[in-house]
Order: sequence, then structure tokens, then C-alpha cells
Amino acid sequence: MALQTIPARIRWAVDILDVQPADQVLEIGCGQGEAAELICSRLQTGKLLAIDRSESGVDRTKRRCAEYLTAGRLAVRHIDLATLRVPVKRLDKVFAFNVNLFWVRDCQDELALLHERLSPGGTIALFYDANRAEQLPTQLEKASAALVQAGFRVGVVDSKNPAVVGLLGRR
Repeated sequence: MALQTIPARIRWAVDILDVQPADQVLEIGCGQGEAAELICSRLQTGKLLAIDRSESGVDRTKRRCAEYLTAGRLAVRHIDLATLRVPVKRLDKVFAFNVNLFWVRDCQDELALLHERLSPGGTIALFYDANRAEQLPTQLEKASAALVQAGFRVGVVDSKNPAVVGLLGRR
């Protein structure tokens, strides 16, 4: 099936994530299902668990990615990260785009769960639109500090076009 229209910023972020065919991936805040669709298109034996606090986000992702749900490559849940029990022993990658959790409040419990579940060498990738110049420094500073405090080694990736900045936390 041909992929639906996916914004350049999402394509760039998923390319950076470097999804492999057997990866176990968690997407936090699946929203429109754009990243879920692109991630699932790269999986063969791997799986994506996409979560969102918004019921409408879950519904949109399920509609957009019905083929991958049927194939067993995708599970979508209406839940927030704080109450999630990850159904696999190990995750290879965690993906979030413009998710406020990591810079708005204390998220150490959630990051501890992710650190515990990520495979050695696994990555948590937090991406933010760089067009929000007034918020970006605060977002990056707070999210980076939270990742470091949780035991991740943090690197930064960025793109001018599309305007995106990502924090890559490695276990």
C-alpha cells in the first residue's frame, strides 16, 4: 500500500530513528498516525506500540494504519505513559514528536520505565518543531536534563529544512 501524505518533519525524524525490520518500537503521542504509518512500513517481524492520551488520536491512528493493525505489526492504546505497562521485555526504540511530558513536568518515573525497558544501546528519540523559537531552548534544556538524570547519554540532531531538533537518549 502506498503511504499517505506524511509531513517532511515526520519523515526526517523517522529516518533519524533508523527503524530496522525486527525492532520493537514505542511511539508516545501517536496523534494523526503519520509516524506510526511510516514506522510500520519499515517493520517486518518487529512491532510498534503507539499510545496517546487522546481518544481521537488513537482513533485516527487506527483508521490510518488499519492494514498494520490487521497484519499484527501495530497495537494502538488509549493510555498515557505514566500508566503504561510495556507488553514486551525489551524495546529497541522509543519515539515522540512534540510531546510536552518531557519538558513540562517531572517525568522521572516515566523515563525510569523507558530506561528499564530499552535494550542496551536502545534509543529514546524526542523531536520538537524548531519553528517554535520562543519555546525551543526551554524544551531542549528541560528534556535533555530529564534524560541525563534518568541515565541516558544525550546527543542532539537538527535539520534546517524541515525545521526540527531531536534529542537522542541512548541507554
